[in-house]
Amino acid sequence: MRAWSTDDIPDLTGTTAVVTGANSGIGAATTLALARAGALTVLACRSPERGERAMKRVRAAVPGAEVRLVPLDLADLASVRTAADTLARTVDGQLDLLVNNAGVMALPLRLTADGFESQFGIDHLGHFALTGLLLPVLGASAPSRVVTVSSLAHRMGRIDFGDLQGERGYRKWPAYGQAKLANLLFTDELERRARHSGRDIRALAAHPGLSATELGQAGPLMAGRTWAARLERLTRLFTQTASAGALPVLRAATDPAARGGEYYGPRRPLEVRGAPGLARRSARARDARTAGALWEESARLTGVTPDFG
Repeated sequence: MRAWSTDDIPDLTGTTAVVTGANSGIGAATTLALARAGALTVLACRSPERGERAMKRVRAAVPGAEVRLVPLDLADLASVRTAADTLARTVDGQLDLLVNNAGVMALPLRLTADGFESQFGIDHLGHFALTGLLLPVLGASAPSRVVTVSSLAHRMGRIDFGDLQGERGYRKWPAYGQAKLANLLFTDELERRARHSGRDIRALAAHPGLSATELGQAGPLMAGRTWAARLERLTRLFTQTASAGALPVLRAATDPAARGGEYYGPRRPLEVRGAPGLARRSARARDARTAGALWEESARLTGVTPDFG
């Protein structure tokens, strides 16, 4: 059977998509593919300058593409609220696709503006709040999808409700695993609650395998380890391109046959590269009780209680 590719993306004319972290890596590749398929695509980016450059690249590659830019800093809940308000106006009452892509990986201990450990705060809590605040326009008048980008690293993750912020002993990789596990638990709980409420929203997740992006640069540079940053760049010789890494995200976002709750990733052995298909998740990622408890704790921490109406 022929491998799924961007040629399989249906015509998205008349639909609106929001991609967080859309100025580089998986987010940029996802944005470009959605724009090529005809979607009005909104780039939600922390840096307005990098976002503007990304918009220019999309417009150069896809003449006539409808692209917009909305500032969004997932490390600051005030920014998330402002961005959600702006996005609701930008999409004119109906958002067809939200891609929760932005994230950080293996950083030294840093806190968000609201005092959360940065990986958990940005990768999970920021997207939890954004999704919750956008619920009034998701599935409002047509079916919608929410696709959240997780990672192979979710398999080493554990949700430690007694120390979600790493205050008793921070280790960057376990913290990253916890955040990426939270992405999958959030997806399952969002799907369950949307289905129970009767809202026409499908929640899916995806991971890019091992892909050549800038994600691995921030941690070493923050720690002052330029040698580690150079080494990380060398490892990209053995990874797939960002465009290939975006394929599981795009399949989850656009494949008409994709179902709510599904998780996509590369299909080759170990899921590190290859064409997109259904991916494996850890037993902890399938724990419905933990998913429900994490949802409630996330609502408490962010002050955002998603209302399905």
